[in-house]
Amino acid sequence: MLELFNQIQEACTTIRSKWDKVPHAGIVLGTGLGGFSGEIDIEAEFDYEEIPHFLKSTATSHRGRLICGELCGIPVMAMEGRHHMYEGYPLKQITLPIRVFKEMGASLLIGSNAVGGLNPFYQCGDIMVIDDHINLMGDNPLIGINDDRLGPRFPDMSAPYDQKLGDYALEIARKENFAAHKGVFVGIAGPNLETRAEYRFLRQIGSDAVGMSTIPEVIVAVHSGLRTIALSVITDMCFPDALKPACVEEIIAIANEAEPKLRVIVKGILKHDAENVS
Repeated sequence: MLELFNQIQEACTTIRSKWDKVPHAGIVLGTGLGGFSGEIDIEAEFDYEEIPHFLKSTATSHRGRLICGELCGIPVMAMEGRHHMYEGYPLKQITLPIRVFKEMGASLLIGSNAVGGLNPFYQCGDIMVIDDHINLMGDNPLIGINDDRLGPRFPDMSAPYDQKLGDYALEIARKENFAAHKGVFVGIAGPNLETRAEYRFLRQIGSDAVGMSTIPEVIVAVHSGLRTIALSVITDMCFPDALKPACVEEIIAIANEAEPKLRVIVKGILKHDAENVS
């Protein structure tokens, strides 16, 4: 981890050469949710390859662009597409943008992803506010010599997700009359989807939804001192006794259809948090 500090500084220097504002939040836009960037008043943008030490995005529907600008009049930075463990990248580099958010001055991380639903009370298109997570990815971005400039050796994970913001997200959904739940997210490495036996196991250990991202980002956010809220779009149902072959195109289409719900929650959370922090 000792090499990360200088990498963060170099990335921030490049970004500040075109955008010198202090972001209130960093936003990660996951599968099928890249269109959300249209809500942002863009003041600077970078393909990931333009930023030192950022990785090239290879995942389907992930454009691979960092956007800097204003959302609801509030300075933000947004990743239009993320990186995944299954792309073959080390978690320390996958999560570097989260550390860049922090170094640029952000106090909040807003994450999003597309997930498979394990809870029988969920339906495709529903939103899940992540209340807690289970890391079954087999790796951790904090493994190695700790750099105390970036965070503590043993960060506490008793409450990685901001509970008050999570409750407020559910309140927004109720007011807008669409389904949203609080649930437990389990992260696996991918890229293959799970077997029937694995889905059964994941449900039995307390998971409500499963995906291939987000957890490394949240671990680094906690390590860095960023408050975090993460939102999942349920894009397919993973019931082991009624399992259908997954279709990536359908998953992306459902994520796109649910995007307006995500927009409402993210904008509401951002305005609420900025008003209360200031």
